[in-house]
Amino acid sequence: MRRLTVLGTCGAWPEAGRSASGFLLEYDGFRLVLDLGYATFPRLLEHCADEQVDAVVVTHEHPDHCADLSALCRARYFAQERGARLPLYCPPGVIGRVQAMEPTEDLLDVFDVHSLPSSHQVGPFRLDAVLLPHHVPHAGVRLTAPGLTLAYSGDAGPDPALAGLAAEADLFIAGATLQSTSADSGDHHLMSAADAGAWAARARAKRLLLTHFWPGSDRTRSTADACSRFSGEVIAAEEGMTLSFEGSDG
Repeated sequence: MRRLTVLGTCGAWPEAGRSASGFLLEYDGFRLVLDLGYATFPRLLEHCADEQVDAVVVTHEHPDHCADLSALCRARYFAQERGARLPLYCPPGVIGRVQAMEPTEDLLDVFDVHSLPSSHQVGPFRLDAVLLPHHVPHAGVRLTAPGLTLAYSGDAGPDPALAGLAAEADLFIAGATLQSTSADSGDHHLMSAADAGAWAARARAKRLLLTHFWPGSDRTRSTADACSRFSGEVIAAEEGMTLSFEGSDG
């Protein structure tokens, strides 16, 4: 089974009934979590137990991307059998940010931390990460395994590195925070759906999944904006949505 499940889609804070950034990627029994923002951990538990998670990748230290690492840490820390430390791949600052919420339990008792941006072998995946523009150190992520390439921009702004990060990816997950382009808004630390579409086209990605919507955003407009720049399939992420990669080998 090869599939991506959307745990949360909101940027900054979650709207009612939604969660902040988070995804569960399953590949032939290996379970990798991409970001764990506000309210994503309960949604994760709807799909697998905390002890079934094999690795976690966090793009940066903003709490809408990492706050529920604290919940995952507690679940594993207080488990009857704690087991081996869970591999966690993240930029500097993530552990300190989450540890500040936890005055008594040490995250390093639960997580085996590996720094991003860099390259790692994570189960069946080759993980390649690059620095992307944001308000704090931020890693864009590319995950490659036989028959599957997935790229994730996280919460970053537009940058030439996106062309390589998402090159011919089966799925490009891109932030669509702004309703205007980054050039129009003057904010080069975030992307719009139009920006995401433009970079998906430049990278020749096969599908584009829009996420990280600012609360209250018109998601229908965002999808249309991305479609104006990208001729491939454009999907607006929704909590609980599952995308299958079955048949990617052929």
